[in-house]
Amino acid sequence: MHHHISNGMPARELGARGWSKPWSDDAGGACVEVKQLADGCVAVRQSTDPDGPALVFTPHEMSSFLTGVKAGDADFLL
Repeated sequence: MHHHISNGMPARELGARGWSKPWSDDAGGACVEVKQLADGCVAVRQSTDPDGPALVFTPHEMSSFLTGVKAGDADFLL
């Protein structure tokens, strides 16, 4: 069954394989998981809720986000 990929879709519809945890808390609880999609987009989900919603970012959006984080643009969140 083919599903239209969109923001907020249930992460389970993107499949169980291919998710990785590049960011994790030190307590071993909540982790952010990401998955590279066939079209180059990146899906993001909460590891403690793998059936919950997925945020889907275009390659440009993800690149801009990571560039900004590396430059310190999100440091105000710490």
